[in-house]
Amino acid sequence: MNKTQFSIPPGKQEIIMTRAFNAPRQRVFAAYTDPTLIPEWWGPRRYTTVVDRMEVKKGGVWRYVQRSPQGEEFAFNGVYHEITAPERLINTFEFEGLPGHVGLVITTFEEQDGQTILNEKSVFPSVEDRDGTIASGMEGGAIETMDRFEEVLAKVLQK
Repeated sequence: MNKTQFSIPPGKQEIIMTRAFNAPRQRVFAAYTDPTLIPEWWGPRRYTTVVDRMEVKKGGVWRYVQRSPQGEEFAFNGVYHEITAPERLINTFEFEGLPGHVGLVITTFEEQDGQTILNEKSVFPSVEDRDGTIASGMEGGAIETMDRFEEVLAKVLQK
């Protein structure tokens, strides 16, 4: 069984991803929102990720650019609507390759029995947008991203 679980209810505009990490919530939240760590874990390994902007505050903007080994670029951006450290983040998410399809992401961090449960609920503008995201291979990319995040957390906890 994969460590990253998904709930994809039929006919709804949402995807819920859940993953448990063996680390205190404060440390998980700090690593998740640290712009210097994002390139080490965000996205598939085959891409390099550059943080163009990351202002983790209400109204702050974020933008990441990924580059493939062939030099293709893929950019993503959004705005932070709520930062309640270390419990919750609410932000928008847009793939610049499909402008105008802006989703809302609600990420919660719950401490439970010495672990942190990360729940990420992505709400899409339509069921079609959600289904298109799933068809693009989102699950595999998200699993790899969370596996990489777990690796980064292990390094951070050793310091």
